[in-house]
Amino acid sequence: MSRALRRLRRAPAVLALALTAALAVPVTAPTGSARAASARDTGGRADAASYDVLVFSKTAGFRHDSIPAGIEALRRLGREQGFTVTATEDATAFSQGNLSGYEAVVFLSTTGDVLNSAQQGALQSYVDSGGGYVGVHAAADTEYDWPYYGQLVGAWFKSHPAIQKATVVNEDRTHPATSHLGATWARTDEWYNYRANPRSNVHVLQSLDESTYSGGEMAGDHPITWCHAQGKGRSFYTGLGHTAESYADPAFRTLLLGAVRYAAGQAPGDCAPDTGGGTAEGSQNVHLFYYPWYGSPAVNGSWRHWPQGGHTPPDDIGADYYPALGPYDSGDMRGAVAQHMKEVRRSGAGVIVYSWWGRGGSEDQLAKGVLDAAAAEGVKVAWHLEPYSGRTAASTVSDIKYINDTYSSHPAFYRSAEHGDRPAFYVFESLRITDWTALDEVTDSSIVLAQTTDTTKIAHFSGMYTYDGIAGATAPGWKQAGDYARAHDLIWAPSVAPGYIDDRAVPGNTTPTLDRAGGAAYDKQWNNALDPAIGGSPAWVSVTSFNEWHEGSSIEPADSSPPAGHGYLTFEGAYGKTGEAAENAYLDRTAYWVQRYEGRRSQD
Repeated sequence: MSRALRRLRRAPAVLALALTAALAVPVTAPTGSARAASARDTGGRADAASYDVLVFSKTAGFRHDSIPAGIEALRRLGREQGFTVTATEDATAFSQGNLSGYEAVVFLSTTGDVLNSAQQGALQSYVDSGGGYVGVHAAADTEYDWPYYGQLVGAWFKSHPAIQKATVVNEDRTHPATSHLGATWARTDEWYNYRANPRSNVHVLQSLDESTYSGGEMAGDHPITWCHAQGKGRSFYTGLGHTAESYADPAFRTLLLGAVRYAAGQAPGDCAPDTGGGTAEGSQNVHLFYYPWYGSPAVNGSWRHWPQGGHTPPDDIGADYYPALGPYDSGDMRGAVAQHMKEVRRSGAGVIVYSWWGRGGSEDQLAKGVLDAAAAEGVKVAWHLEPYSGRTAASTVSDIKYINDTYSSHPAFYRSAEHGDRPAFYVFESLRITDWTALDEVTDSSIVLAQTTDTTKIAHFSGMYTYDGIAGATAPGWKQAGDYARAHDLIWAPSVAPGYIDDRAVPGNTTPTLDRAGGAAYDKQWNNALDPAIGGSPAWVSVTSFNEWHEGSSIEPADSSPPAGHGYLTFEGAYGKTGEAAENAYLDRTAYWVQRYEGRRSQD
């Protein structure tokens, strides 16, 4: 069986404040200077106010009983913190002249169509010119027919279950709105589902753990509080604040204060989008399996690997998805490979595990170029030792020594700082060899992982990984393997995958497969890995794969409009994304899970 066919068969295996009366909300627009108009909200001390906030609570749909409590909470914060609050439900307040007197505008549970076109233009000009917007709860249930508002709020309301307790995950605890909170926050509220996941366009501050309540419909990634730049201005939204009790909660009021201060430009906050090629260093504990197997006539002189299964590139390739780059060449270092490393960085992972089939082979010849491309993006390179013909324990030891001697001086060469600054080698199909005693020569200086969860088969190894793109859905043996590894100071690196399908590479093969289910399969495997009761608390998480196209397990972008007539699948609908936006769905989802994983590690 060819190595390609062998590879394709892998997958089988959040002090109570009494509110004694409802507060009347002014229904006339503020006039004159905002500071003078709002003096009563700072006890008459207008000269003490450092900035001015307009609170707008007009409703053209459902009206929240909590609006008076919200206005009073913001007024109290203004009195305590030195800013004025003008509350109104008169949309004529939205003129360029009037808005210029405020540093921030708060949409407090507004609903429906509350602004006419001129008022919309005034708000847009205000924010884009440097003003601040804060949306609270039903602000997301507002202005559905105005596309700009959708960008401003970040996401529109879709539905909600009954009011209930849930766990809020505080993803960013440095922003002024969330810096007072712990890693998680158990609180009762009405939890919105949104029409689309805003994560790729905003900076998520808080999300919901959907496993802690009923009725979450965001496929496991459920942002609930976020911020972002809008033109020259600032936008902040929180889905919290349905109940009147919320506004009596000091922790929630502090969140509101931080939101207002950020939006008004009084306190800095990092609100760059969570994904999209930031320069932050990727996680050294999340490793993506990477394959340099592909060739094209333009670089390689002929097609390589793409024809698998009797197909004829470039339109017809042996894969169920079609790469966004087309059938590229793994030797195209300035093109495809450079783009790959940018995408790896976007995924949040900091390490690729490079498929290597022996010294002198094609992968060995390309390694230096891949290392160079990886270094340019701050990505590190570990090694996947493949089962070439004649491989033995002794030859594997020799291979490890060769790779260390040849590539260890390169800046992209991965070493685990948490494990003795040693490089990492994953040995695929390690169970083919029964006696690995020879590894004792290298395991003091190198990490060598066996592909198994059978702890009776890992003598002489430094730990275990699984690779299998299907097994992560049920995580067989993961808890036991992780417990064993931890007890014996070994590394446990289970593998997660977005799905598996290979019937174009292996014509007629329809099982085993794992449908991506719009991203639910990937989430399931990550949830399994990160649940200590299931995943065994991994030291690393390995991802199958960045770009193994013939297994259909890629997180590399897949073309949203592949060549017609070949039955290609796409990432359409993954995590609510469509068209070209869906192409990066799994890169961005990986970044989400990397962040969750590193957050949990920091708590341990």
